[in-house]
Amino acid sequence: MTLVEEEWGLLARLLPEGWSELAGKTGAMRRARGGIRSPEVLLQVLLLHVATGLSLKQAAARAQVQGLATLSDVALLKRLRTSEGWLRELARRMFEASRFARVSARAPQGRLLRAVDATAVEEPGATGTDWRVHYSITLPEMRCDFYEVTDHTGGETYKRIPVQPGDIILGDRGYCHRQGVAQVLRQQGDVIVRLSTLFPLQDPVHDAPFELLPHLRCLPEQRPNDWNVRFEADGQHWPARLCAIRKSRHAAERARRKILQQAAKKQKQVRPETLEAAEYVFVLTSLAREVLEAREVLDLYRARWQVEICFKRLKSLFRLGHLPKRSDVSARAWIEGKLLTVLLIERLLDEARLFSPWGYELPPA
Repeated sequence: MTLVEEEWGLLARLLPEGWSELAGKTGAMRRARGGIRSPEVLLQVLLLHVATGLSLKQAAARAQVQGLATLSDVALLKRLRTSEGWLRELARRMFEASRFARVSARAPQGRLLRAVDATAVEEPGATGTDWRVHYSITLPEMRCDFYEVTDHTGGETYKRIPVQPGDIILGDRGYCHRQGVAQVLRQQGDVIVRLSTLFPLQDPVHDAPFELLPHLRCLPEQRPNDWNVRFEADGQHWPARLCAIRKSRHAAERARRKILQQAAKKQKQVRPETLEAAEYVFVLTSLAREVLEAREVLDLYRARWQVEICFKRLKSLFRLGHLPKRSDVSARAWIEGKLLTVLLIERLLDEARLFSPWGYELPPA
């Protein structure tokens, strides 16, 4: 057995049960063709391209050198396109078995929970092209249901995301813009988004600006609270709710230290209000209190935060590779392959915590 075969055997054990047979059911392996005669070889060749950052031509050449398969870059691209459903289903099944799956269990029944993000793709080699991929992932299915490719100047905004009535869109602070949030509400969706201190809120009762810090100072220890607010966008007032909780001393100190370190790098002064706001987590939502209480809203935002761990690895992998830009199918398959790679990394890290001297888990007797 070669080293490649041995390492692949260990990796394949981390894949969901029936992953090989699933290739035929999803159409990825309708029939053996060219140099690819099995699902095992197909997935190895696809991961050469998707997970390692090699271009299609480089991945095809590497596959031939390693004795996996002989195929052209065009043939590999076709294989990537026909494998979209397979890669998506593999990622979904791995996500359901991961520790991230439980974080979306509190979504209201019948509502689609989606997490949005964006990241740069820095293509290596002679192209030197930077792109930004904006994408939306459903939870807990971990399915990419939307993506858009822009140049590196394309900003993060909810206005890019198609919304269906009832969707709940989770976003980080980068998506906290009035026009973007208003557009989601206009399409009968809802948002749970980390509030930016630059997002102006109004007190609907007193028809005056909502003073954030005085309200946050009233928060008890380890107990959330919420307040009815509104904001103005496109000449219209939109009702919303501010949900907040006080951080632990350790978490607050860590947040303040991070702010000061970033300010020192940029040689900027930090306002005292900014350091005080770092003692709290505050989230804006359009969901009514009858639908979700403050604790449940924060739990759902925690889902976004925990999946951010997965996103961070995904962003690192997005920086490696040549993004297929000419076909929706190939671009989606590329993203699904990145998601699968992230989940494999998570499984490997989980396995490493129970590391054995012989380097692998013993199969059942």
